[in-house]
Amino acid sequence: MSVLSFISDNWQQVLQLSWEHMWIVGVSLMLATLIGIPIGILITKNDEVAKRVLNAANIMMTIPSLALFGIMLPLLSPFGHGLGTVPAVIALVLYSQLPIIRNTYTAIRNVPPSMIDAGRGMGMTNWRLLTQVEIPMAVPVILAGLRTAAVMNIGIAAIATYIGAGGLGVFIQQGIGRAYDDMVIAGALLVSLFAILVDGGMALLEWWSTPKGIRIQRKLGK
Repeated sequence: MSVLSFISDNWQQVLQLSWEHMWIVGVSLMLATLIGIPIGILITKNDEVAKRVLNAANIMMTIPSLALFGIMLPLLSPFGHGLGTVPAVIALVLYSQLPIIRNTYTAIRNVPPSMIDAGRGMGMTNWRLLTQVEIPMAVPVILAGLRTAAVMNIGIAAIATYIGAGGLGVFIQQGIGRAYDDMVIAGALLVSLFAILVDGGMALLEWWSTPKGIRIQRKLGK
């Protein structure tokens, strides 16, 4: 109950830090989407390039977040952004690339060849095939990648508090510094709740975007 009392007594700061957290995650996910989806589509045309791009994204995921923040500090300091929101957003964009690129690539490559052939038989150009057949069929899998990236970024954004990015991780950071258990638990609880809500919302969006025929087929497969 003491944790709930802490949240109730500090509800204004909870709202402010929640907004900061949502802003960081939202902006980074939007930028990552604008970068990752086009890359995922482009690499479907060349297996060798796809392998290299996916390997690079895999390597990026192995770098600890604090180490990445440390690498960006000297790179961004000359521009006045060594600490704060900018390096946090850049880091989250980089971490988001693997699930977004991989899911986009996999989804486009797994579009049934029969549908591609049917489109070509109707006289569709490559661009029309991409925009009217491949991407619509791939949307549920692409959204699954965005869902993974969003939930992952919520957790990493909490660590970005240590470089002055704000967000709900402030409660965790300050609670550890003060040896205030209720503050630490409150911060962790709020971050977890945020992740659960985003995951559930994007799961619903993923279900809604899945064509009805595919949903029926999945039920029959079970």
